[in-house]
Amino acid sequence: MSEQQYSSGVSAGTLRGEADVAEADRLAPVLHHVRQAIGSIVLGQDSVIEQVLVTILSGGHALLMGAPGLGKTLLVNTASQVLGLDATRIQFTPDLMPSDITGAEILDQDADGRRAFRFLPGPIFGQLVLADEINRASPRTQSALLQAMAERRVTQGGKDYALPRPFHVLATQNPIEQEGTYPLPEAQLDRFMLQISLGFPNRDAERQMLLQTTGATTPTVSALMNAESLLAAQNLVRRLPVGDQIVDAILSLTRSLRPEDPSASPDVREAVSYGPGPRAAQALMVATRARALLDGRLAPSLDDVVALASPVLSHRIGLGFGARAAGTDSEVLIRKQAQALL
Repeated sequence: MSEQQYSSGVSAGTLRGEADVAEADRLAPVLHHVRQAIGSIVLGQDSVIEQVLVTILSGGHALLMGAPGLGKTLLVNTASQVLGLDATRIQFTPDLMPSDITGAEILDQDADGRRAFRFLPGPIFGQLVLADEINRASPRTQSALLQAMAERRVTQGGKDYALPRPFHVLATQNPIEQEGTYPLPEAQLDRFMLQISLGFPNRDAERQMLLQTTGATTPTVSALMNAESLLAAQNLVRRLPVGDQIVDAILSLTRSLRPEDPSASPDVREAVSYGPGPRAAQALMVATRARALLDGRLAPSLDDVVALASPVLSHRIGLGFGARAAGTDSEVLIRKQAQALL
């Protein structure tokens, strides 16, 4: 990579000269192998793998949307193995209590017979947490997860317990089945950096999947990173510079999706009841940097903004009743606004 790639028109980012350039050059092949390793197990989901890695490199959380059997759980487990992270799984059900996630205080007795309360950490104390079928839990239980995602700590018995670093929640949700579910409130949806949609693999990928997964042996992967190297990569992402053109494009895109903004088109004003807030623009800013680093570049481009517009913004937009009744798709609106940037 050349320093000339990012020295012009920079408005954000503080790369520390040659040391950071060298670190980015060293990380590029590692991240390439990470993507390949996950793709060797999770077949036919290349764009999904990219978006999951963008989320993790950005230090955020992701909501995986897809029908059963598309490999959501396999994707999370494989990513944890390749990245060398401690993975935990929470199966959400209507009777799940907040303490089942965060942990609880138990009465403990030592060898001398003295009794004291001791905190027993729950499954939320993992570095990569799979929240399976998150919308099946009650709002009370969902709120316990919200504090952990937002503040990266758990409060129990008046004491705060810090969660491990790095800490990421990859939640799954079935968009088809709605019976016996509790829709996530907007405040919790906003805590997910990306909403990632999983589709069906193409014919060739599904054929390879049949051959690979129905034999006597199953392929395995080894760790290519660890918690320390991932944290270093996340810090580097925050130092990548962003040009004025990219900053203005992110601002223009997010603001154009707010119906009350003067820049909003008639289609947006008619269909959208509320648009993305400043946290959406922040998420898109960091995510474009992470995608650039994942591709071996030192600065994001407009292509990064367009590619990540729907995953970052689609769950942060509320459509009005008339638009929902007419079958309006928020992703179509976002893509239309994003394409105008090019």
